Amino acid sequence: MRPRILVVEDDIRLGNLVVELLGLQGMEAKLEARGEVALEQILAEKPNLVVLDIGLDGLDGVSVCRACRSRGFEGPILMVTARGEEHDEILGLEVGADDYLTKPVSPPRLLARVRALLRRTSGGAGAPAEPFRMGDLVIDPRRRAVELEGRTVPLSTAEFDLLHLLVRRAGEVVTRDEILRELRGLEHDGLDRSIDLRISRLRRGLADDPKNPRWIKTIHGAGYLFAGLP
Repeated sequence: MRPRILVVEDDIRLGNLVVELLGLQGMEAKLEARGEVALEQILAEKPNLVVLDIGLDGLDGVSVCRACRSRGFEGPILMVTARGEEHDEILGLEVGADDYLTKPVSPPRLLARVRALLRRTSGGAGAPAEPFRMGDLVIDPRRRAVELEGRTVPLSTAEFDLLHLLVRRAGEVVTRDEILRELRGLEHDGLDRSIDLRISRLRRGLADDPKNPRWIKTIHGAGYLFAGLP
């Protein structure tokens, strides 16, 4: 089946160009300009991916993303921000966006990010079939689900992928360079805060105290370590 993508963009001309571009690549894309309507569509239709502009009239992109996550939508959200608005990028990641692009967005870059997110959520080759268990933590790659003490831990696509990467390399220090290359195909430039923000959200979901972590340790100057202390 063709991936279903909702493009949320109040610049109708730009939005139609994105929809046309995705359609030419075999994807089923449609456009919505209003944040309030987009939110309801996302929750009702659960598209395979959302391309979400921050600067919407009415309910803005950050509010749409926050509401999606708080109401149970776990699919990938690709946030689009105005050039140079770093605080928008950080805020978008804090409320649960999986990735971000800055305008103007080149078609090849947009397609690369869209395909990467779709690949990860479709369960790529080599993904382990059996759930990983450590104490009261269960990570199921097939269902892309995480449970802790019997409760579901709601995670975005990027957060699950980051946790899964750390778990696959449990006991090793995983550098920010390695994380960015694995999850986004990028080199760490010393400025990208997306990994730190996702670690922070993971810790909240796992009730992990950063000062005395049970699951994820920060190795200063190096990266992160999944310890899984009993």
